[in-house]
Amino acid sequence: MSDQIPVVEAFRVMAANKSLSDSELHDLIRDGIHAALARRFGGPVEAEIAILPEGDIKIVVLKEVVETVEDPAREASLEEARWDDPDFQVGDLLEIPVEFSDFGRNAVMAAKQRIIQRVREGERDRIREEFSGMVGDLVSGEVQAIERGKIVVMLNRVREAEAVIPWREQNPRERFRQGETIRAVLGKLEETPRGPRLILSRADPLFVKALFAIEVPEIYQGIVEIKEIVREAGGRTKVAVSSKDDSVDPVGACVGLKGSRVQAVGSALSGERI
Repeated sequence: MSDQIPVVEAFRVMAANKSLSDSELHDLIRDGIHAALARRFGGPVEAEIAILPEGDIKIVVLKEVVETVEDPAREASLEEARWDDPDFQVGDLLEIPVEFSDFGRNAVMAAKQRIIQRVREGERDRIREEFSGMVGDLVSGEVQAIERGKIVVMLNRVREAEAVIPWREQNPRERFRQGETIRAVLGKLEETPRGPRLILSRADPLFVKALFAIEVPEIYQGIVEIKEIVREAGGRTKVAVSSKDDSVDPVGACVGLKGSRVQAVGSALSGERI
């Protein structure tokens, strides 16, 4: 078995775990090989790289035959070319086969770094795409850690989408532990040098609004409208509502039968009075 086949298979498994297609994987492997070739030949090269279905990798570096070499990475002298074939002329292309094993480790490391970089960039783009339109929406996840007062939440393990609830956005009456499921409203999406950061809140009035939208179908349907929320997180919340349908009592709809709906919201707010 060719020594590069296990390498390609290992990358294929890694790519599958990160939701990369075979086409994306092959592009990354080629990028890694090009980087290794550039180090070997002293600059960017023209190369044909074929990754066969069974995992073999065929590499041919192409150099233009010239009278005087100015770019050794891309050009070969007529004298050098005629060592292989006396019929070479200026302007012809000299094909130089390269064995993967000649620089395999360098190519593997370069390809691996590019896969990691591409995965990170792709995950950042997907997080932006998934969450940019969800500001003000209710989200849920698992408490990953509590660090210096902020709660770190994993929203999506496949995407590795982490979010934080800063101290100022927490309900002072609440305490969470690692591994617990937590709900919060997505307050904003911040751009940082490491990519997008999701900021959640359990203290924002929007959290109360999102909870009512779940418990009160008339709010979700747009019949009852929340006009204003005044909140003291952990203490009490006042909600002003109106109805677009005269036959629907907005307060009664929010309170529910025997107070069931407002109690459900209050329970989600750790007993906050509404």
